[in-house]
Amino acid sequence: MAFRQASWPEQAPLGGLAPRRRAFVLALLAGAAVVALLVGLGVAREFRVPPPADPEVPGAVALVPGYGGNRAAFIGLTERLRAEGRRAVIVELPSGGTGDLVTQAATIDDTVRGLLDDGAPSVDVVGYSAGGVATRVYLDRGRTAPAVRRVVTLGSPLRGAELAAAGGALVPGACPRACQQLAPGSALLSGLGTAPPGLPWLSLWSADDETVTPPDSADLPGTDAVRLQDVCSDATITHSRLPVDPLSVGLVLRALGTAPLPTADPDQCDALRSEGDSGA
Repeated sequence: MAFRQASWPEQAPLGGLAPRRRAFVLALLAGAAVVALLVGLGVAREFRVPPPADPEVPGAVALVPGYGGNRAAFIGLTERLRAEGRRAVIVELPSGGTGDLVTQAATIDDTVRGLLDDGAPSVDVVGYSAGGVATRVYLDRGRTAPAVRRVVTLGSPLRGAELAAAGGALVPGACPRACQQLAPGSALLSGLGTAPPGLPWLSLWSADDETVTPPDSADLPGTDAVRLQDVCSDATITHSRLPVDPLSVGLVLRALGTAPLPTADPDQCDALRSEGDSGA
């Protein structure tokens, strides 16, 4: 059976409107279509997965503070990186750096996204203390994680900290969400037992760390873990000194280059200290 040709009023509901009103409605519909298109483009832009980082092309650096979100610990290192021509930003953690590490990881993801949108070809991430654990969560869940070229962590309790477990047991109300998640064997840490395969990751730790106990909690399988005393036997570096001590700064700067990650080489002790101290 052939379909008969329909007249305009039967085809379109707007056909019965006066010309001026029809024009007004059409203008509204066109505006709504433009808004929908822009929103769709924005969502696509926000959630697109970046290409894998080129290991030979250093880009920006995102520095993730430790528990409590103290950004001051990274000011010196940030200035050093900027002096060397790297764009470096300190992540501003939500909830004062004591809230859910998954939420902190999402903030790292947003920061990396912003750096990529501003033209960074890749991003290196430096995490201090609990900031390194938030970084590990980010690498597991973040949409921008493929763009991460290298990772360096400083005194990070990647396998948990006894202090967090003790705090949660003795004074539960004084142990915020991140504190609970940093306890050895927590549900969060149990699912993150190794580093992501193929990602260059230097994990630095000090035998003098009085906050992260045991200090070798930083030695997560899959990372290149280096005890600072194995580089400089006379090094006395407490937890708070990890982001600023010339030895650790020298190692971080080398790790963020394009050469292989530095190792525990005692022959490099003086050179690393000099590199970390120069211009300070």
